[in-house]
Amino acid sequence: MAKLSLILSTLLTSVVAETIHGVVVFSRHGDRTTKHYKNQQLTSLGAEQNFLQGSQYRERYLDADAPRQILGISEDEYVASQVFATAPDQSILLNTATAFLQGLYPPLEGLNPDLATNQLNNGSDSVSPLNGYQYVVLHGQSNDAPDAIWIKGDDSCPKAATAQKSFQQSDEFIQRSDETKSFYEKFQTTLKDVYDYTSAANFSYKNAYDIFDLINVARIHNASSPALDVSDEDLFQLRTLADSAEFGTNYNASQPDREIHAKTLNAGMLTQLQQIVTSQAKLKFSLLAGSYDTMLAFFGVNNLIELSDDFKGLPDYASTLTFELFTEKDATSFPDNTDDLRVRFFLKNGTSGAFTSYPLFGSGEDSLSWPDFESQMTERSILEVGAWCSACQSDQPFCAAYVDNASTDSKGDKDGGMSALTKGGIAMLVIGTVFLVAGLALFLMSRRKKAHAPAAAALVTTDQKSISSGNTPSQV
Repeated sequence: MAKLSLILSTLLTSVVAETIHGVVVFSRHGDRTTKHYKNQQLTSLGAEQNFLQGSQYRERYLDADAPRQILGISEDEYVASQVFATAPDQSILLNTATAFLQGLYPPLEGLNPDLATNQLNNGSDSVSPLNGYQYVVLHGQSNDAPDAIWIKGDDSCPKAATAQKSFQQSDEFIQRSDETKSFYEKFQTTLKDVYDYTSAANFSYKNAYDIFDLINVARIHNASSPALDVSDEDLFQLRTLADSAEFGTNYNASQPDREIHAKTLNAGMLTQLQQIVTSQAKLKFSLLAGSYDTMLAFFGVNNLIELSDDFKGLPDYASTLTFELFTEKDATSFPDNTDDLRVRFFLKNGTSGAFTSYPLFGSGEDSLSWPDFESQMTERSILEVGAWCSACQSDQPFCAAYVDNASTDSKGDKDGGMSALTKGGIAMLVIGTVFLVAGLALFLMSRRKKAHAPAAAALVTTDQKSISSGNTPSQV
């Protein structure tokens, strides 16, 4: 992906007589610390990359003289109803989205001092901190929240993990491991300080991405690292091998469980586009922040790999996927007929990459009508949380609400054919009876002892403090 070919896959897009009604963006994080040591963080360089990407989107879609300004969008001042942003509750991705949004809506004082300043009744002026910094709302999704699946659909998904791991049993993987054994072994000295790379077995195609990542990050950030001695040719070979390993892990047309995360991303981005349509473009710009593995699976599921093998490569830091919703004429309002809407897809590979349009779904078309696009995306999506739970066989707590007991109920079991639902009902009845009897006994005992009870019996409620009041509640 670093040298994405434009010969086969680029389509020239006309900007004549088109009106943009909304945009949905998925962004990869920028430069970061290595994944090897876990808890990776966005670096200052990475934040700068995501900020620059946001600034470039501003220049394209928001500025007054933007070539593809979104109809009716607030140019300078953030309007909450027009912008939606979300990321998993991971610092690297939350910071990715934050940096992008800082570029999209920078401090007001540098854009429009009048908007940045509020005059108070006493005649003085007030400006928000940091020169009118704009606090764009970012919705963080915890790992155990159902909405997390639309961005990271392979997390907590056992079926996806099993399918992805099976790549290591494939003929392609075994052959490539044999062919590259001597190549990887020469990096033992380079990574001698990595605490858990203690044997020659670590240096193999099995760790293709990890080895590339360790060396690449060190070359960028560590001035004393032996990684600086790795030649550009060897680094390119390391990246090429990491490309193949990661793509093979995340996509296989004959094993669809590998790309579950692409199908949930499709659903998430489709939902945001549908929100634009149903709101008649009151929502105008959506941002989702995620990872490269989801992008690789996305390229496979949506037939982009048929255009070029470059789509089997890792996207650069801060790369973005973009869907534009537009009409093919100058307009001053949202169309009455949604059949007039069209969708165009763009990949922007890193901060230096151009907004380049590619045909989706093997259509060969620069853009698709909204009904056609919606239909094609639906076919390639996991649209419901319950469907994801079933496809993944996930044990996430929220999946309990989607468990289907029908088959268990109809089959019966060895102790009399009683269904799980019936047994559950009887169990609840027994438990309820026990609590009722126990409660009655306690009530009668309290009646007998009432005359002897101390007056402080209500202390549990009257002396307990509110956390919001700054006092510590009683420990019970």
